[in-house]
Amino acid sequence: MTATRCRPRRFPLRLAGLFLLLFLCAPASAGSGDPWAPFDVPWFDQVGISDGLPHSITTAIAQDRDGLIWIGTMGGLVRYDGYRLQIFGAGNNKTAGLPDTYVRSLLALPDGSLLIGTNAGGLVRFDPADNSFHAYPVGANGLSDRKIYALGDDHADGVWIATEDGLNHLDLRTGTIRRLDTGPETTPRNFSVMQDRHGNLWLGNNNGLFVRRAGTDAFVRPVAPDTLAATVLHNQIWAIMQDREGRLWAGSVQAGAAYRDTDGRWHGVPGFSGYPDGARHSTVRDFVQTSSGEVWIATDGSGVIEYTPGNPGVQRIDHDPAVPSSLPGDSVRALLRDRAGNIWTATDLGIARNNPQARTAFSLLPSPLEQSALSDANVHSIFVDTRGRIWLGLGAGHIDVIDLKAGHIRHLHLDGSQTQRDVRSVAEAADGSIWVGTQGLARVDPDTLAIEDSVLPALHDKPVLSLQADGSRLLIGTYDGIYRYDIRTRVLEHAGHVSNDPASLASDTVRHIARVGNDWWYGTGRGLSIASGDSLPRHFTNLRHRADDATSLPQDLIGSISRGPHGQVWVSTFGGLGVVDPPAGNEPWNFQTIGLAQGLSSDKVNAVLADDHGRLWASLSNGVARIDGDTHEVANLGTRDGLHIASYVNIAAARAPGGELLFGGLGGLTVIRPHWQPLPSTAAPLAITHAVVNGVALPFGKLPAGDGKIRLEQGNHNLRLDFALLDYQAPMETAYSYRMDGLDEDWTVIPKGSLPSAIYTNLPHGNYRLRLRATTRGLQPHTVETGLAVTVNPRWYETALSRIVAALLLVALVTVLVHLRTLYLRRQAAQLQRQIDAHTRDLLVANRRLDELASTDGLTGVYNRRRFLELAQREREQARGGSVCIALFDLDRFKLINDTHGHLAGDAVIRGAIEVIKQHCRQGDLVGRYGGEEFVLCLPDTGLPLAREIAERICTALAATTVNHDGRAIPVTVSIGIAALRPGESIEQWLSRADKALYEAKRAGRNRCATAS
Repeated sequence: MTATRCRPRRFPLRLAGLFLLLFLCAPASAGSGDPWAPFDVPWFDQVGISDGLPHSITTAIAQDRDGLIWIGTMGGLVRYDGYRLQIFGAGNNKTAGLPDTYVRSLLALPDGSLLIGTNAGGLVRFDPADNSFHAYPVGANGLSDRKIYALGDDHADGVWIATEDGLNHLDLRTGTIRRLDTGPETTPRNFSVMQDRHGNLWLGNNNGLFVRRAGTDAFVRPVAPDTLAATVLHNQIWAIMQDREGRLWAGSVQAGAAYRDTDGRWHGVPGFSGYPDGARHSTVRDFVQTSSGEVWIATDGSGVIEYTPGNPGVQRIDHDPAVPSSLPGDSVRALLRDRAGNIWTATDLGIARNNPQARTAFSLLPSPLEQSALSDANVHSIFVDTRGRIWLGLGAGHIDVIDLKAGHIRHLHLDGSQTQRDVRSVAEAADGSIWVGTQGLARVDPDTLAIEDSVLPALHDKPVLSLQADGSRLLIGTYDGIYRYDIRTRVLEHAGHVSNDPASLASDTVRHIARVGNDWWYGTGRGLSIASGDSLPRHFTNLRHRADDATSLPQDLIGSISRGPHGQVWVSTFGGLGVVDPPAGNEPWNFQTIGLAQGLSSDKVNAVLADDHGRLWASLSNGVARIDGDTHEVANLGTRDGLHIASYVNIAAARAPGGELLFGGLGGLTVIRPHWQPLPSTAAPLAITHAVVNGVALPFGKLPAGDGKIRLEQGNHNLRLDFALLDYQAPMETAYSYRMDGLDEDWTVIPKGSLPSAIYTNLPHGNYRLRLRATTRGLQPHTVETGLAVTVNPRWYETALSRIVAALLLVALVTVLVHLRTLYLRRQAAQLQRQIDAHTRDLLVANRRLDELASTDGLTGVYNRRRFLELAQREREQARGGSVCIALFDLDRFKLINDTHGHLAGDAVIRGAIEVIKQHCRQGDLVGRYGGEEFVLCLPDTGLPLAREIAERICTALAATTVNHDGRAIPVTVSIGIAALRPGESIEQWLSRADKALYEAKRAGRNRCATAS
């Protein structure tokens, strides 16, 4: 099985004939052994202008010693860690930069530096020790020309340089450059250069391909008896590569590509060598070999040509404007396979990256430009017929039929009343005809694929949600219950939900129908209905969710029903997966739920399928999960597994003839290869890719590696470290966190979508260990952790010596100040004490006066209302069931006294009345002025009879008293209301009852007492 496959695409190589097109496309699936090869299009993640590239035309790619990706563009040089683009352009008066921002070639050197070949500025070396650029001379003792086409490692501390005007060699140890004589057959213009593992030097020249054998000095043209290969080798050669097996590849300007096998024989690339029918091929710019052996050929105008040596044909990977994940552009200038196995392509519309190992899942997407793409984005139903064809029910009346044996897709479309209706179900009848459920039913001839619309008038206006064959009959699930149609007799039967009949169908919405043993299971909108034996019985066994029963169905909205590896039935619901062993006899149904708590990323489960290895796969509202059939361990798929369609809302699932699992989603079809195992790969490092210490960026060569050190000298003690997992796969799915041991109590989690950075400000001095962590998602999740020692030097005033000196000075200063202060304080103490004593006496007098003023009535000298209520409240609280009474007094006709004799006379009457009341009070009784001419008396430890007796004495005494004012005698009478405290009664309620008694005394004629009931 190959690592990447794409469907046969339109192949507009210039003037290519029909024969060539057929030759290229026909063997696609046969050659690879994978029936899905014509449909498995590589998925590219793109980085373009909107992401920060300085120019859309990318020209070169390299990976440096530390794993960072360098990208050459026509507008400058870019360093990329998967998250951040750092751009290097032309220099200025302060700093040196690129002499020409048009970068043509890149070569990463073992010491971490980088060689940059430019279009018109010669050769430049980037030094990570100080992030500086150093240009090599041109002319005498220098380069032959300023235009650098290619750079090649000589594997001995030297570099070969192909220029516009000759071949040069750079000694990296001494920095010297020498020119080579390439012989009379060559021209000065050299496009490519490569030294193979045997020491042979290959030169791609304007006159063709030349080689200088190890141990010789002359460049000769290699002999190629193969006519197509010879045509390539005599054309201008732009690209050369040696693959892992030792084959040598050469790419030309117009004649395509050829390769030399390990036995020394040259071969043309079938369909991409020579000039068939006079056609000219697009220029070959670069080669790369994938992890599993295919060779990608970059062309300037025809995308990427993929070829496996020995295959009879090639496949093309190119740009599809309707598919955002396709190759960004068809002009591909450079290729790179990084250490994680990703394939990078430099195109005229940005850089793109493909992960050939992400093949557990792949997406079949819609495109109106390709016959082998889907005709609609939404896959609502999937069915595999007895011929092995895969039927996809799509949106808007579209039906796609995938024939894996032929390697193509047929596009069908419903007409009439069923046009623009979603195709929600497909089934095959006993006679081989294909029945399609949409708004009613349609039938498709299995041979001609002719469509007959609305074949069952009785269901013409009913959406058909599910279909299942039952011998010569067809079971039809709708929003109106189940219909059973006998295709031979044309008899239509119906069963539905009946209110108040628990044995009827659980709901009229029948979403899925499955045969489990001899029983029929109907997934409805309100639970499961099971029909024993007969598919349309009189009575159903209904299973529903019960909130108080953990062994019941997880939720009532049913998705799909599937038989597991051990005979268990797996039911997908919107509350998780329900797993059950159908009980024998009358035993209870006990479901086990697999949901969020067990590791599913969502409990909204749409469909579930079993593979051949005893595992279950489920489509969720936000992805796909794999569940072990024995342990029920859950693993959620991610982008690293090839999952790119995230939303699944339809009950669309089926097993392909080869055991692949198919899930329909909003956006296309997901194909799961349960048997796929990625090739072993080197673990990618978690690296610090940028650091800023106290506002100053560190040069790349001084960035701390794993278990390295970083020191913060004097300053603000601010630190920022940018870091990244350098596998460049699924950056948005990788979770990052960091922790400073000795400072942080827990890990700081970086929010999803944010750049992974550890930021600290004003770090206290000390020694710490900063730990960085990255966690990946998918079927093979792993956590990568690295750390470094962080030393924060103390500021000058934080050192031990400065603290000792400061402490001594402080002690001396404090001693002097204390002595002087003591003398001064002693002199002031006596005077201050005298002042304090005088003020204290005055304050005590004033406080007593203030307390009296705040607590007493100014006219009568008794308690004012506020103070009286406070004291009465205390008596109420202390009563505890004992006797306590309260009496409310009101002077009779007091307004008349004021009106007749004046307010001064009224004040005299009030004072006289208070004096009489006080004369009859006992020790401990409380007297207060309640307001105006009203007074209140609280009688602690007094029952109601005694309280009435005291009140009547006061009433009699007042009636016998006259108040003399200005020589006039003013008679005084009073009305009194008395109330005894009830248990649990508030003071407000207590006073209210006394007030009511007072008014009864008033109504009874005044000058009397009344008691509250």
